Amino acid sequence: MVSVSPVQGFVLARTVIVPLLVLNSLRPRARNPRKVGIDELFAGPRDAVRLPSRAPHQHAGWHALFRGADALLRTAEHVMPRGLRRRAIDAAKAFVRERLNGEHGLGAIFPAMANSVMMFDVLGIPPDDPDRAVARRSIDKLLVIHGDEAYCQPCVSPVWDTALAAHALLEASEPRATAAVKRALDWLHPLQVLDVRGDWTVRRPHVRPGGWAFQYANAHYPDVDDTAVVAAAMHRAAHADHAGRADPNAEAVARAIEWIVGMQSGNGGWGAFEPENTHLYLNNIPFADHGALLDPPTADVSARCLSMLCQTGATPDVSEPAARALQYLLAEQMPDGSWFGRWGTNYIYGTWSALCALNAAALGAEAPPVRRAAEWLVAIQNPDGGWGEDGDSYKLEYRGYERAPSVASQTAWALLALMAAGQAAHPAVARGVDYLLRTQDADGLWREPRFTAVGFPRVFYLRYHGYARYFPLWALARYRNLQRGGDRHVAWGL
Repeated sequence: MVSVSPVQGFVLARTVIVPLLVLNSLRPRARNPRKVGIDELFAGPRDAVRLPSRAPHQHAGWHALFRGADALLRTAEHVMPRGLRRRAIDAAKAFVRERLNGEHGLGAIFPAMANSVMMFDVLGIPPDDPDRAVARRSIDKLLVIHGDEAYCQPCVSPVWDTALAAHALLEASEPRATAAVKRALDWLHPLQVLDVRGDWTVRRPHVRPGGWAFQYANAHYPDVDDTAVVAAAMHRAAHADHAGRADPNAEAVARAIEWIVGMQSGNGGWGAFEPENTHLYLNNIPFADHGALLDPPTADVSARCLSMLCQTGATPDVSEPAARALQYLLAEQMPDGSWFGRWGTNYIYGTWSALCALNAAALGAEAPPVRRAAEWLVAIQNPDGGWGEDGDSYKLEYRGYERAPSVASQTAWALLALMAAGQAAHPAVARGVDYLLRTQDADGLWREPRFTAVGFPRVFYLRYHGYARYFPLWALARYRNLQRGGDRHVAWGL
């Protein structure tokens, strides 16, 4: 395996790869007394498996260079100084120990957590060592076991789910909903990372921490997407409180804005975890055939940051970071009028994100980018009134939207997007609302078996159990509010 500075990779990939480098270096054999195998997963003899051929996204020259360097290093491996390898393993071990994150695990994501446990094992660290023991417990906490069903989650998403549910409840604006939002924001407030300078400081050493992580705890890896959604919810809740009380979250929102502005990339956009994570040549490494090794700026994340900035008063006419973000977002619009969605499937999610931001930035319904996006959403509506999109839209060729059966979450995204585009009175919106009402279960919720979110495109996909609950509520409540108020303008960033 070619050695590349882990700092240059995507943080989720980095936490996976660093302990994996140790495993690759020492090449342990599994203890397998039952001789359990996976031969059925191989199309041919497993001993004949080699590195994959060049993927469509990989540049022939870069791929050949990395493949050649890999072959050269493999040949020279036996003459490498042992002290050099020992220092490299010690550095990897120190990296993992520093970021172990208690029972929440390395990177708070299963592949990294599993690799850390195996790394400790192959290094001869005993099971009762505190770090190895806590790493093992972190995996146990991902297990879901009830009745005759059991599975291992890749991660958990309490901050993300809580913040999005808070937005839906703010839209509903019922007394019980408002009380629940207060409890949610009180829970979120102390989770803001204010004192840990994570890996993002390599590129932004002078920016103060101020973000939220996706999970219960992941202080080295907060992300701007969660941070923008939490800050926007706190800001909206404060402005919805007409009692004249002081905003208990004002300082937290200000610190979040400071951090997000500091994390903006040079092109005006935001990656989820780090700025300037655009070393695209790394996607030519032979094992990076999925093309998702990095965390470059994306339209969906950038739109959420712009939405939050505009909602809190930093609009493009008075804020240089917001003006640059708006230009980035407009440049990212696809020829058909949609936007790519990195973290939700896919163009429906990206277009919802972008239209919310354009509305917050005061681009009206007649602005050409807004009109084109709305026309695209109307054109892809399914005959049953809902919307759906398949994960095949992430194939490396990026040919665009792939139609799929309607589901509640993607229908809600399309409805929220159209309402942000000033189209609350469009017949397509009425049909979408009718779809949600027709498919609502007796308990008031929706069932959604399909996966509509993304961990790594083309590698693994996610199903958030909350998406089919709070997004439809959010869309229906907004439709009700716009119909009641007679004003078809959405007043909030999200």
